[in-house]
Amino acid sequence: MTQAIVGGKQRHFSAGFMLIMYDVVIIGAGPVGLACGIEAKRLGLRCVVVDKGALVNSLLGYPINMEFFSTPELLEIGGYPFPTLRYKPSRQETLEYYRRVAQEEGLSLRLYERVLSVHGEDGSFAVETEKGVIDARKVVVATGFFDVPNRLNVPGEDLPKVSHYYREAYPYVGQRVAVIGAKNSAAKVALECYRHGAEVSLIHRGSALSDRIKYWIRPDLENRIREGSIRAFLSSTVLRIEPDQIVVDGPAGHKVIGNDFVLAMTGYRPDYAFLEGLGIEIGTDEDRTPRHDPETFETNRPGMYLAGTVCGGLRTSRWFIENGRFHAGQIMGHISCGSVEALELQDRIWKTAE
Repeated sequence: MTQAIVGGKQRHFSAGFMLIMYDVVIIGAGPVGLACGIEAKRLGLRCVVVDKGALVNSLLGYPINMEFFSTPELLEIGGYPFPTLRYKPSRQETLEYYRRVAQEEGLSLRLYERVLSVHGEDGSFAVETEKGVIDARKVVVATGFFDVPNRLNVPGEDLPKVSHYYREAYPYVGQRVAVIGAKNSAAKVALECYRHGAEVSLIHRGSALSDRIKYWIRPDLENRIREGSIRAFLSSTVLRIEPDQIVVDGPAGHKVIGNDFVLAMTGYRPDYAFLEGLGIEIGTDEDRTPRHDPETFETNRPGMYLAGTVCGGLRTSRWFIENGRFHAGQIMGHISCGSVEALELQDRIWKTAE
C-alpha cells in the first residue's frame, strides 16, 4: 500500500495501481454538459461526464407531450443534424437525439453518480462522488436548475397532492386543479388540464397574465378565462393548502377554493447549496448570479467553470440550450489554449426567449 497527496487529500493506493488523471470532469450530463464533453474530446482532452441521474435527466422530467419552443437546428450540439417530423421537436425526439449524439461521440459517462464535493486546486482536483473519487485538472459545472423548485413556503405545501412538476393531464381528469403561476408553463398546464376534463383554477400574484406567455398561447388562455372555462384569481397569493381546499388572499380578502391537486408552476433555481459547497461565490445582485468570467466562464475558484443555465442564477431565462451550448467552445478553448476571444451572445435574439 502506497500513499500520495492528490487533490489536497492523502490517498491510499494498492501496489501497482495507476492513478487516472482526467483533464476535465464535467458535472451534469444535460445538453450543455454533453456539448462540453464533445468539445473537450475533439481538443484531445481526456474527460468524463458525471450526473446524479440519467442522461439529460432534466428533460426526462419535462411534460411527456412537450414541444420545444426552439427549432431543431438550435438544439444541435457537436455538429450532429437533428432530424424531426415537425417544425419544433418533441420531448421524445429530443431525448433520442441527445442519446444518439452521446453514443455516436463515445463520451465517457458516469450516470446515477452524485457528486458530493470537490477538493484540491487548479491542476489537481479530486471530485468526490457517492461511488469514489475522480481526479482531474479542471472541473466544469453544468448542473442547470430544474432540480430545485421555487417553493411557495406555505403550510401544506408538502402534502402529496402538491407538485412543482407536471408530466401529463390524465391524472387530473374530473379533478379540481389549482395551477399556481401565470407564465408559459402555468398557461400550458392550465389549458391542457382544462381540455382533459379538469376543473381548473389559475392563481397568480400579479394583476395580469405574464407578458412572457408565448403569443400563440396567450389568446387561448385569455379566451378560456373570459368564457369562464378556467377561473382566474389574479392579484392573489396562496395562504395555505389543506387536503380538500386551498385558501388564497386576493383583492376581496380571503377565499376558500375546493381543491384536489395543486400544480405549482413557480419556476426553478440553481442548487445554491451545492455551488457554495464547491467554493463558488454567489453575487449579491438581484439574480444571485454565481461569480464567473463572462468570456471564459471560469469561476472565482481557479480551474472550475460554469456552463449553461446555471450561469444565470435566478434569471433562468438568460441561458438555455439554444445559447448555452456555445459555452462549451469558450470553456474548452480556455482550458486548452489559455485564452479565448469574446463571444457575443448576450445581445442576440433567441427563439426560446421570443
